[in-house]
Amino acid sequence: MATSLEVDQLVQSERGLISRELFVNEDLFREELQKVFTRAWLFVGHESLIPNPNDFFSSRMGDESVILSRDETGQIHVFLNSCRHRGMKVCRYEQGNTSLFVCPYHSWSYKTDGRLLGVPMYKTLYEGTLNRADWSLIEVGKLVNYRGTIWATWDRNAPDFVDYLGGMKEHLDLALDCRDGRPGGSEVIGVQKWVLPANWKLGAENFLGDTYHNPSHRSVDLIGIGPSAGAGKRGRRDDQYKKATHVWVSFPAGHGVHSALQSDDNEYAESYLDHPQIEAYFRHCFEERKRRLGEKSRLLPAVGTVFPNASYLGLQPRGICVWHPNSAVSTEAWRFYLVDKDAPQEVKEFLRRYYMRYSGPGGMTEQDDIENWLYATAASSGTIARQYPFNYQQSLNVAKMNDPVPGEVSTQISEHIARAFYRRWASYLKDAPWDELLGKSGVKGHSAAV
Repeated sequence: MATSLEVDQLVQSERGLISRELFVNEDLFREELQKVFTRAWLFVGHESLIPNPNDFFSSRMGDESVILSRDETGQIHVFLNSCRHRGMKVCRYEQGNTSLFVCPYHSWSYKTDGRLLGVPMYKTLYEGTLNRADWSLIEVGKLVNYRGTIWATWDRNAPDFVDYLGGMKEHLDLALDCRDGRPGGSEVIGVQKWVLPANWKLGAENFLGDTYHNPSHRSVDLIGIGPSAGAGKRGRRDDQYKKATHVWVSFPAGHGVHSALQSDDNEYAESYLDHPQIEAYFRHCFEERKRRLGEKSRLLPAVGTVFPNASYLGLQPRGICVWHPNSAVSTEAWRFYLVDKDAPQEVKEFLRRYYMRYSGPGGMTEQDDIENWLYATAASSGTIARQYPFNYQQSLNVAKMNDPVPGEVSTQISEHIARAFYRRWASYLKDAPWDELLGKSGVKGHSAAV
């Protein structure tokens, strides 16, 4: 296990140096499972995956299998997917509806609220010894339904989720809210899962706002894979980003975003000219959002990561990706694709097809990213390579700083967000108290120019 001194040597954020050991060392991997993933708030799923009583969805928290369920009264739960008798998974299906989770090993059965109900031969073998109430499924320490998304932590002493988000809340809301500005209202229209031979932090870091890697997507940009994909359309996302001030923002808890702030006189940018009905829908959403939110409608989401491993794309393609840790050099990525629940069916179908072109293991842009990460991982595993750190000195001491939005802000491309992410990672490995993890302990702050 790494000592505090070793962690400080591995993460030298003030110098912009991060050791490759963070991405290939199995001892560090086991330690971060114990110290990061048992404390931080983690994304589990979405309420639309379990709309009815007794619905369930099998998910993950770190390397643990968990069950997201809605009990017969409608209350949402998250449980460890492990029988209390001998540990067998009590749920081996990805999604469904059931009144009982029955362990296939010895047939202990549990209600969807986690209570142990059935124990074979109870009177003969256990009566007077086994108190069923003491042997319910293991439930998370805290759980929240936030604008339809479900987050959980094993730590009962963790801060409330909104406090954990801090200033990132405003940016995350932009990805989760209806396109016309109403709060919440999203639903999941599909989940893709794939395994890649790279460390989970590479994906999380990429979505903190690494715009510097856009040359990787040059071929995708040249063919015009944007939402419309029409003649003469070049680019991968909505045109609203073009006439805007881009901001790269880090937050004390380790979160980071890349967002865009439109001008006061921003107007709708046509993006779906080959699909008049869909164009009319998004134009209506733009105008309604501007009417509802006023000045606040200027802020648009691009990408972001909620520490440690939940990332989002805010506009198109819109969704949440979770980087589940398998090992130091293996990650299972889950992407949850979002649309407005009350959007017309033709809009949902159009977006579904675009999401598959863009994201996931078959998506042209995602393939570019995965190639970068797997080669970087392979090239960092060698004896010589591990002696040389990665360079995170971009915009170190030269970031253009102003405050168009809250947080530590740069208005030029900057790796200050990644440096802050790894500082916070190091704090978890040093068992820092929650006040410090939230940046509230009086620890001297770090400017984006650092």
